[in-house]
Amino acid sequence: MTDIAAPGHQSTELDRVVIRFAGDSGDGMQLTGDRFTSASAVFGNDLSTLPDYPAEIRAPAGTLAGVSAFQVHISDHDILTPGDSPSVLVAMNPAALKANLHDLLPGGTLIVNSDAFEERNLTKAGYAENPLGDGSLKAFTVYEVPMTSLTVEATKPTGAKPRDAERSKNFFALGVISWMYTRPTEPTLEWIQSKFGNNQTVAEANTLAFKAGYNFGETAELFESNYQVKPAALEPGLYTQISGNVAVAYGLIAAGQLSKLPVFLGSYPITPASDILHELSRHKNFGVRTLQAEDEIAGVSSAIGAAFAGHLAVTTTSGPGIDLKSEAIGLAVSLELPLLIIDIQRGGPSTGLPTKTEQADLLLALFGRHGEAPVPIVAAKTPAHCFEATIEAARIALKYRTPVFLLSDGYLANGAEPWKLPDVATLPDIAVPFADGPNHDRGDGTREFWPYLRDPETLARPWAIPGTPGLEHRIGGLEKADGTGNISYDPANHEHMVRLRQAKVDGIADDIAPVELDDPDGPGGAPVLVVGWGSTYGTIAAAVRRVRARGLKVAQAHLIHLQPFPPNLEDILGRYDKVLVPEMNLGQLAFVLRGRYLTNAQSINKVQGLPFKAAEIESAIVQLLESNP
Repeated sequence: MTDIAAPGHQSTELDRVVIRFAGDSGDGMQLTGDRFTSASAVFGNDLSTLPDYPAEIRAPAGTLAGVSAFQVHISDHDILTPGDSPSVLVAMNPAALKANLHDLLPGGTLIVNSDAFEERNLTKAGYAENPLGDGSLKAFTVYEVPMTSLTVEATKPTGAKPRDAERSKNFFALGVISWMYTRPTEPTLEWIQSKFGNNQTVAEANTLAFKAGYNFGETAELFESNYQVKPAALEPGLYTQISGNVAVAYGLIAAGQLSKLPVFLGSYPITPASDILHELSRHKNFGVRTLQAEDEIAGVSSAIGAAFAGHLAVTTTSGPGIDLKSEAIGLAVSLELPLLIIDIQRGGPSTGLPTKTEQADLLLALFGRHGEAPVPIVAAKTPAHCFEATIEAARIALKYRTPVFLLSDGYLANGAEPWKLPDVATLPDIAVPFADGPNHDRGDGTREFWPYLRDPETLARPWAIPGTPGLEHRIGGLEKADGTGNISYDPANHEHMVRLRQAKVDGIADDIAPVELDDPDGPGGAPVLVVGWGSTYGTIAAAVRRVRARGLKVAQAHLIHLQPFPPNLEDILGRYDKVLVPEMNLGQLAFVLRGRYLTNAQSINKVQGLPFKAAEIESAIVQLLESNP
């Protein structure tokens, strides 16, 4: 096999391409997209991905509800998003075509599995006529490839039944696209053997299908050209492709090593957070313990117990799980124990859109507990940044003895990008000492242990391992007396403790990085400031690039710390008369900024289970620039 165009084919160089694989949920589109992405990562392209899963677990095959898609953007330069619209669409059946055609760029390339365009499938997808023959696709370059029948023919040497052989058609499609975009073949072939090696029939079928697809592209006269997207000029270093959930898992492992503490995860499986539990369970050699609990309350309660016992304690979930964990999180606030609460946000309310992304849990994280129960909040901005954000959340939790929310979402969790492996020596030391003896003078020459005697700088209470001689103490959900930790119903003490817990969280503002302002003309130079948080980072940055390329001025700031806010945020906001806040909710951060800083924050909102397109934010920026003051 060869990775260059065969004689007779023209090879065209591109600086980037956006490809979307789409098919039935059983067609293996996520695997196909992931393998193409991995090969592109090995090749050295910059990349960004957007998996799109159907919400129905077992939607009827061939229906719109069962369509699964995977979009990947590869380039020879730095990119920030998976792309607004695909320039290439691979459609494995009529439903996939109908669900995704509206996004394909005019003049784009459409590769279809023509074998699937039979009357039964057309009817399921709602087509009255076959779109391959009615002229409705004339705006696109269409390649009809009989993938199913070619796959069955190619896999005959395995002896697999035709129905079983058909399952390898996604590898045929991957082979075609790998040839078309000159992807290296070795990584895919090696992965097939590694993944399916225990079933040689399946491994051989997938290998033959992949090679058949590649050779079809190379030898068929159907394609006039293949394309080359050269490696990107990335900062020197060792890179790997990483998804947000895997980056969180690696961040937890690193935080355990940096804090010199065993990691405990108490979790109940829930989309889209479950992959963190799955990944962490593979790394017991790093002192990681995972518990798949019977419910969300048991998951967080076991984590609180682990925190009491001196572990780096974590619980992972999504929005519905936060609802159930809220009382226990309030208990952790009262106990003042370090606890990481990782919320991979999804569409809501209730069960909502379990496989789709959203940013609608910010107010829940800020205020979703009874009583005054302040909790610091850290938000990751890209899949790779989930690693750094996890370590930062752990640092705050351990140093200040407080629960900390880490907010990610389905877009970050399932999306992938290149990640430069960090130099371990540059990672922060986040170890904290345990209490090692009595800390309060009784006044009679003897000392005793007070579990709520605070550090004057951080206001954190001592962290004492249960059973340590001389450090016996009592904890619980009832209000405590300052210092002694004894149960107290005194009104003045309650207010004092409420204010102390709030002051502890507020004081973290002096221990976090200031928000970075990107304004080429200096603070206040541009007429509009765009403020984002979480996964809107890449799309906002791409939109700002586009606006500046048009000769217009716009500033950008992105928030990682959402509780407390960075100390310089008020000053930055005060320098701009127009502030735009893009969010995948109905304006939660904008609501908080307006209330706290009285800034004229205006919202652009999207609640469709899909991330923003750069063009959408670009349009909103230009509209705000052109509006009257």
